[in-house]
Amino acid sequence: MAKYKSMLKSELAKAAGVSLPTFRRWLLSDQEELRQMGASPAAKILPPVAVRYLCEKYCIDID
Repeated sequence: MAKYKSMLKSELAKAAGVSLPTFRRWLLSDQEELRQMGASPAAKILPPVAVRYLCEKYCIDID
């Protein structure tokens, strides 16, 4: 099991194989969940709990 750490949105977008604008569009549907996890829509860095959520939801492999 991967140990999740804080990541830049751009790093996570690259790991997902999409552009940053596309990744930001993906996050629009997750705004409320991310806000509850402590990630504001304008934040460049996502906390570990948000990284885990997004990796699991979008099947992103960061290992």
